[in-house]
Formats: sequence, structure tokens, C-alpha cells
Amino acid sequence: MPAIDPSVGLDRYGGGQVTGWMHVLQSIEVIFSTSFGERVMREWFGSFVPNLLGRNITAREVTPFFAAIASGLEQWEPRYRVTRVNLIGSGEQLRSGQLHMEMQGQYRPRALLGDFSPEGARSVSLLGSARGLSVFQRLAS
Repeated sequence: MPAIDPSVGLDRYGGGQVTGWMHVLQSIEVIFSTSFGERVMREWFGSFVPNLLGRNITAREVTPFFAAIASGLEQWEPRYRVTRVNLIGSGEQLRSGQLHMEMQGQYRPRALLGDFSPEGARSVSLLGSARGLSVFQRLAS
């Protein structure tokens, strides 16, 4: 019998209950859309990702973007451990402000309880523009 998944929260869009992997995806989106200092009582919550959105992503900008993703998740979302980040799309798409990345990593559903054993590999798509960042589960083909 698998251990209980403690991930339960409020769906930020519909108001219902969100659990498990969907709760992790929602958490990732919140982390990547919140700048440090934006929340009054939690000044150091968030990531540097919003500061990088809307920039012309050149070869010099890719590494800071990857670092912002990895550090934000490492600090605030122990249930997902990134193992790889891939930049997807053409140079023209990047120059026009359309960012598409794919994260690969391990889902660790009980990490909030101190149990960091992975339950499996998961891929997440990140779509960004100057308006913000959206997080989607990549479905298996």
C-alpha cells in the first residue's frame, strides 16, 4: 500500500480542492510568477523568474533563467526535484518574447514530511511571455 500523499490545497482558479501532482504544478506556477519582495508577510517567497520574463533571451540569458528556475524550486518546492531544463523553440520565437521550456525531474510527494523518495519522473512545460509564466503538465504521447 503506497504512503499517503499530504499535498492538499485550494485551487487558485476554481476554488475547489487540489491534491497531489496538480497541487505541485500549481505551486510551481505561483513560485515562478511571484517576485521576491512582492508578498508583504513573506518577502523572500518567490523566484527571480519574473525579473527575467520579457527579456530578449540570448545565449547569455539562458543560464540565469535556468538558475532562477532551479533555485526557486530548490528553495520553495521540495516535492519536485529538477534534473534537466530544455529550451524549446526557434531563435525567432525567443526574440519575439515567446519562451517555451521543458523541465524534467522527480516527483517526491512526501517531501514535505521529510521523505524524499521519488515516485517517478515527471515533465513540465513552461510557457512564458512578458505577461507571465504558465505551467503545464506534459502529457505522455
